[in-house]
Amino acid sequence: MLKHLSVQNYVLIDQLDIQFGKGLSIITGETGAGKSILLGALGLMLGQRADTDLLLDKKKKCIVEGVFDIRSYDLQSFFSDKELDFEEDCTIRREINPEGKSRAFVNDSPVNLSLLKEITSRLVDIHSQHETLLLSDSRFQLNVTDAYAQNRKQLENYRTAYTAWRQAKKVLAQLREDEQKSKADLDYLKFQYEEISGLKLMDGEQEMLESEQDKLAHAEDILQQLDRVLHVLRDGDDNVVAHLNMVNQVLSGLQKFDSSFNLLNERIQTAIIEIKDIHGELEHYTGTLQADPSRLEQIGERLGSIYAMQKKHRLSSVKELIQLQTELEEKISRISSLDDHLLDASKELEIAEKQLKKEGEALTQSRRNAVPGIEKEIMKQLADLSMPHALLRVAVVDEAEGVFSSDGMEKIQFLFSANKGGDFKELSKVASGGEMSRLMLCIKSVLARLSAMPTVIFDEIDTGISGETAARVGSILKQMGRKHQVLAITHLPQMASKGDEHFLVYKEVKKGTTRSFLRKLTEAERINEIARMLSGEELTTAALENARELLNQ
Repeated sequence: MLKHLSVQNYVLIDQLDIQFGKGLSIITGETGAGKSILLGALGLMLGQRADTDLLLDKKKKCIVEGVFDIRSYDLQSFFSDKELDFEEDCTIRREINPEGKSRAFVNDSPVNLSLLKEITSRLVDIHSQHETLLLSDSRFQLNVTDAYAQNRKQLENYRTAYTAWRQAKKVLAQLREDEQKSKADLDYLKFQYEEISGLKLMDGEQEMLESEQDKLAHAEDILQQLDRVLHVLRDGDDNVVAHLNMVNQVLSGLQKFDSSFNLLNERIQTAIIEIKDIHGELEHYTGTLQADPSRLEQIGERLGSIYAMQKKHRLSSVKELIQLQTELEEKISRISSLDDHLLDASKELEIAEKQLKKEGEALTQSRRNAVPGIEKEIMKQLADLSMPHALLRVAVVDEAEGVFSSDGMEKIQFLFSANKGGDFKELSKVASGGEMSRLMLCIKSVLARLSAMPTVIFDEIDTGISGETAARVGSILKQMGRKHQVLAITHLPQMASKGDEHFLVYKEVKKGTTRSFLRKLTEAERINEIARMLSGEELTTAALENARELLNQ
């Protein structure tokens, strides 16, 4: 409920601070006193459009702030999902600076306008003539029926089944699309796979072949160079091994003079052995290496096939070609198994649809069961509001077989007849503005009894009514106020007398400047205000007595 409202620098309001209590709060005032301004300030806080024309002092910013007690609204998870701090006393603030820039805050955390509207829609419900257009909306009519049916569990079960059905349907559709597309590509995929697999590629093969190709292409030059090396090492008359043998003999002779030559001689002998070993390996290499034009041609053809395949698929290595071959094989396997997947998906969809129908039938039944109660209760209230011949029919219209929506397997349609013997027609085609307003009041009265509605603000609910009907409207608002906070702006004394609290909107002119104010009336002031509403500016004894009588009823 709205506990406190603060308005600064808004149109004709310089500064306003007001506390609201539980129950029904009545707001009255003379025409032009500023009731619409107060409602506009509330609308600004709730997220309505703002501009600098709203600023009383164009050099200062406008601030509208409300404090709401939300402990019973079950909004903890909602605030958590939106990453906002939850406070039982929730502060909503809207600011408009002189440049026209708007900012909004929830518990001092900045929020965008979309989130502000989403939050405040859970805190305040403004009922006006414009809002009666909702009555013709099929979704609103459905929500009213569900609220009366108290079928939240059935609706949750249905929507869970609906989500599963939608997912199963999506999976099957995707598989069918894949089947159509993939089977058209299957022959080409098989051709690509067989083309690559036919090469029988091995990882590292390309590098090995390129190395062998380079060696064979230069075989004669390699053999010539190795022949020179072998000649120097051992084969020639003046070779390295012969020289090292001579050094070995000399050092052996010197050992008798100095034992250190013994170690040097051992190293020379090791070097001779190593040189002979190198000579042997090179000699063996020359024996195995020979020019082989046929092998060279074979390698060239093999590498040519590999290079062509790489170019075709825009790849740069045998490893990537092998990876592509694996991927093609997997795609072919998936396509080949699509029939099995399609069969499984069809079965899953069949099971999901069966469950959806089951939950949908339970939801439909809950709505059908609620219809007589809705019709009876609302028609009774309409009769109390001087519409004794008004009839409401709630039609449950089944969708076509196999047609499902997130809301169920049917549509709800409110049909109305205002006059005795009249035909039932859609609300928008038969009900007047006053009738729609009273019908909406009856519906909200029912909803208030069944659910935890937010603060409800009624504006112009008394349009087109007077006397006893106004008193009955006031009684309905009073009844709603027992469970919810209700604020009603009215010009009828019969309604005003039903309030638990009474606030007066008034204007004052000081130093040529007009300002609007709002204050809570005392019991004595309340008698005077209701008397004024009865008789005008002159408070007659009869009007005052009538006012007391209305308040005592």
